[in-house]
Amino acid sequence: MASSITSSFHTRNLRSVFLGERNVLSVSSVPATRIGFLKKTIECKESRIGKQPIEVPKNVTITLEGQDLKVKGPLGELSLIYPREVKVEREESGIIRVKKAVETRRANQMHGLFRTLTDNMVVGVSKGFEKKLQLVGVGYRAMLEGKDLVLNLGFSHPVRMAIPDGIQVKVEENTRITVSGYDKSAIGQFAASIRKWRPPEPYKGKGVKYADEVIRRKEGKAGKKK
Repeated sequence: MASSITSSFHTRNLRSVFLGERNVLSVSSVPATRIGFLKKTIECKESRIGKQPIEVPKNVTITLEGQDLKVKGPLGELSLIYPREVKVEREESGIIRVKKAVETRRANQMHGLFRTLTDNMVVGVSKGFEKKLQLVGVGYRAMLEGKDLVLNLGFSHPVRMAIPDGIQVKVEENTRITVSGYDKSAIGQFAASIRKWRPPEPYKGKGVKYADEVIRRKEGKAGKKK
């Protein structure tokens, strides 16, 4: 008798679950008209640097073919290929504008970058750039031998560096080095390679540093007080 009651109880529970009786299982329904989808729109702000126009001097020649830009001036010639996210336009007044071709996050990032690269090309072939370094330390000196820069930085042998094409190097008072040229990235790379041989240390400031570089000094270890 007990087993029949138990089986009847389980049968009612199973029927309640699978048939969806109100006292056990309730199924809620939502009208189709109340179902909506959230649409998130990504808005890319205009780059403050990218939207600035680039003025081209009279002694600079611009050649624009699709996404390929060539700039020629009295100091040299440079070229740049733009990605598909940005486009270059030249106005009748001679001003160059770099604009976004699509509204994406990457286009917003490329906008300011390639505007800066374009401006560096125009300024480089017309006026040029320079980077100054200074040698600090007893016995540290630099000199030019032909097309090589020779550095004495406290090693057992002098460091000899070949000067790349398109870059000029001038040494003053054996401790001041000026790297100049029309390609800003090449100038910065060569100056960084010079500094890399002996970066300035933070205690006495000895090494090769940029002329406008500020070295944060550290206090040396003090001896034990007696």
